[in-house]
Amino acid sequence: MEKNIKTFFSKALVAMLIFSAVGCGQNENQNQMENICDGVKEAETTTVFSPKFSSDTEYKVSVVGSYSNFESLEITIEKFYEVYPNGEIEYTYLDDYRNTIGPALAGQEPPDIYVVQPWMYGDEQFTPLFDGAEVLSDPKLDINLDCIRSGLKWEMDNGEILTLPVFATSCGMLVNMDIFEKEGLEVPTTFEELKAVCEKLKEAGYESPLMGANTTTTPGIAYSFGYPMFAKTVKEDKSVEDDLNNLVPSAGEAMRVSLERLKELVDSGCIDIEKCTEEIEDDYNAVVMRFFEGDVPMMLCSGDVVSGTKKREGQSEAFAANPFKYSFYIAPSGDDGGYYMDSVSILFCVNKNSSNLDMTNEFIRFLTSEDELGLMAQEKRLIPPTKDYSVDEVYASLAEFPEDRTINFRDIELLDTTVKQYRAAAYAVVNGEMTVDEAVANYGTIPTE
Repeated sequence: MEKNIKTFFSKALVAMLIFSAVGCGQNENQNQMENICDGVKEAETTTVFSPKFSSDTEYKVSVVGSYSNFESLEITIEKFYEVYPNGEIEYTYLDDYRNTIGPALAGQEPPDIYVVQPWMYGDEQFTPLFDGAEVLSDPKLDINLDCIRSGLKWEMDNGEILTLPVFATSCGMLVNMDIFEKEGLEVPTTFEELKAVCEKLKEAGYESPLMGANTTTTPGIAYSFGYPMFAKTVKEDKSVEDDLNNLVPSAGEAMRVSLERLKELVDSGCIDIEKCTEEIEDDYNAVVMRFFEGDVPMMLCSGDVVSGTKKREGQSEAFAANPFKYSFYIAPSGDDGGYYMDSVSILFCVNKNSSNLDMTNEFIRFLTSEDELGLMAQEKRLIPPTKDYSVDEVYASLAEFPEDRTINFRDIELLDTTVKQYRAAAYAVVNGEMTVDEAVANYGTIPTE
């Protein structure tokens, strides 16, 4: 009934506007009519979901994932109930997801939808997750995958798409925009600009213009700043990829340029590693809360860390007392600018053996739109997987990022063991435990635990 009311109102509004235009010139009147009708058509084609089944269809769909709190999915589920009220979609968090998702999928009551992550592909342990996935690119399903950024569409070797990107992420830095405005500075876009800006910030009293978590993890200083440059090196010379994945020592040479840049970052005084270690005790909550103290111009982190900012704005007494504007930028590690790692955080797969496959696919079809995926990303404060970055101004800087300095998650195929070697090497260099030469020479044997 609500849809009928809205449709009636739109048509009535058009009629009223046309009637009020009587007395204008015929051409002007006709143009107004065309513009109004075009506007109504555009609104109808971009915002209206067309259900395939009767609204009284009964169904039950189960979703499992690795998030203990998935409020943004719950919001989308509630909206789906408005279309199909006689059903239930239940989300279940699986502890130790790496080791529990396989048994769950093989169990007596397997989930209809389940989370996968890129690092799972190619690992025999997770082969059943992909073998058992519905082909979402099947035209018969009418799922609008065109709304997904091309670099995030995960095509298998046969061209089929089995996964729906739900959230994207990247490496970068949170920037306190109020500090930059106060000091009359522009956010740096190249490494030379970064060094110059950091020098001016130090002169203004900021001891460590850059800060971050001194860890070997993905949100840590070494990885957030150095890995995108390393990834760009691999993208430009794919011939080194196999040797890196097979931990061939000579392949460590591919790390050199990015490790040298990391060392230069520390040696230049842009970042005080000891201060970071003392004041930031973990790579998530402590990063956000320290940034909200308001005296850190730039905080290295990942998009997954940024996702924690919205909730913690109210938890930080310092931020509540003195709120400031902040944005996410790509860290300017390169001579010509930084490198945008356009990565997937989580993806959904549909169980092709689902006992309620039609309605499971219908929910995925409902979810796959710029509106729904954008709103989910906005609620979680992660980067949307769609082409529209405007849902959250925190990520506005990514909208026009140059394609030649963007690395999509399928541009390189480095195994988890390879990435861990890089993280360990970068951490060792940043902390003075290894020289760049030593880290390069020891590739494949650097302790990762």
